[in-house]
Amino acid sequence: MPTTTEDTADTATTALRGRVVAALREQGYDGEPGALEPMLGGHSGLTYRIALGEEQFVVKSVPPGQRAVGRHDMLRQARIMTALGGTEVPVPAIRATSGAEPAWFAMDLVRGESLEPVLDDPAVEPALAAARMRRAAEVLPQLHGVPLDALPVDGDPLGPAEELARWARTMGAVPPELVPGAAELERRLAARVPDAVDPVLVHGDYRLGNIISSGEEPAALIDWEIWSPGDPRVELGWFLVFADGANFPGVGREVPGLPSAEELVELYVAGGPPLGELAWFDALGRFKMAAIMGHNLRRHREGRHHDPDQEKLPATIERLVRTGLDRLS
Repeated sequence: MPTTTEDTADTATTALRGRVVAALREQGYDGEPGALEPMLGGHSGLTYRIALGEEQFVVKSVPPGQRAVGRHDMLRQARIMTALGGTEVPVPAIRATSGAEPAWFAMDLVRGESLEPVLDDPAVEPALAAARMRRAAEVLPQLHGVPLDALPVDGDPLGPAEELARWARTMGAVPPELVPGAAELERRLAARVPDAVDPVLVHGDYRLGNIISSGEEPAALIDWEIWSPGDPRVELGWFLVFADGANFPGVGREVPGLPSAEELVELYVAGGPPLGELAWFDALGRFKMAAIMGHNLRRHREGRHHDPDQEKLPATIERLVRTGLDRLS
């Protein structure tokens, strides 16, 4: 009988389970191992849950056949979380790693919810969603305050110009008819690029969907695929995109009582000096999201990744571009 794709996947999972269990035992964890169970969510690598006796772990692994680079560089993610383990930034503790192909790391399973109130299901109760968003705004400066020289930085900082160029390349690969007005938004962003400030550690996708919350409190910031040194205002502008469900017509929801962008910025600044050119970074966040959605819609329409839900995106793309232009008026 010929070998099927399912057989190959089962063999790879069995081999990975054996490696994970052996490595955790070397770290002193004992008990009967459970199955390596796939977990939903995440867009880089494979994510599993495994029990070893009374302990529960999450395992992230490079997919078989993929190179451990970029979003699939699991050990790079493990390194930054390990470095943050002694700081005020809440991260899961890393318990074991392996660089042998396919590379992987195991971390503590943190209990809680990681839900984007304006996008994800199930819906979060509005008062709880508002409290979580305020706490996320208060935690973000703790992340940005970690000294870079204490971290395993492995690249040059990305300033505002580099960030715009990065997302302009993504937008440039999308047919213009899928992102009406994006060229004008890009032109206006390029016409008034702010000066860079001193770089900080940026998560790269900081939002409630990547924060495991226990009640109101942030218990763990997860999904560190694209961390880097960069401009803190880029991160804050991206976070603000998710503070208003009206940004996502057809694909999201409006949540009553969420804090305004102005309140979130005040919580972030916490009495410090005001942030310069924040409207530009707010518009950049909208441009970035429109580029990502346009890219996904293009892939669907070209048959590269069939997903009928992508047909809900045009109204959101249009609104993101229009409100981005409004921010720059």
